[in-house]
Amino acid sequence: MILMSACLAGIDCKYNGGNNEIPQLKALYEKGEAVLVCPEVMGGLPTPRLSSEIQGNRVYNTAGEDVTAYFVKGAEESLRIARQNGCTLAVLKANSPSCGAGQVYDGTFSHTKIQGDGIFAALCRKEGITCLTELEYLERMDKKL
Repeated sequence: MILMSACLAGIDCKYNGGNNEIPQLKALYEKGEAVLVCPEVMGGLPTPRLSSEIQGNRVYNTAGEDVTAYFVKGAEESLRIARQNGCTLAVLKANSPSCGAGQVYDGTFSHTKIQGDGIFAALCRKEGITCLTELEYLERMDKKL
């Protein structure tokens, strides 16, 4: 079973109230091949919500509020769901402070990206779950065709 960021399957859980639907990924979910999580919502944050970025080892929103606890709680709950479903692969939304895998925004809210993982992606990697962004996953699928 694949673990997937819910926004990639068309669920309106993105910080701005929208989603990041990718038809190929939504189809995986609809075929029952993926389980969806949104760590930010699962951690108790509303939709919509203020944009957040990682600064050091904390997460702050654009109002300067420390929202780290929500991100950690949501990451832990999402990991529980991954374990419960035997997920060994996670397809996660690129650059997200929760789901970013390999690259996230730098915490200055200037759209500058740096190497690193979001809170949930880092927890997944620590637990041995392979993390790919939606773009990496689609690229791998294209190569198999």
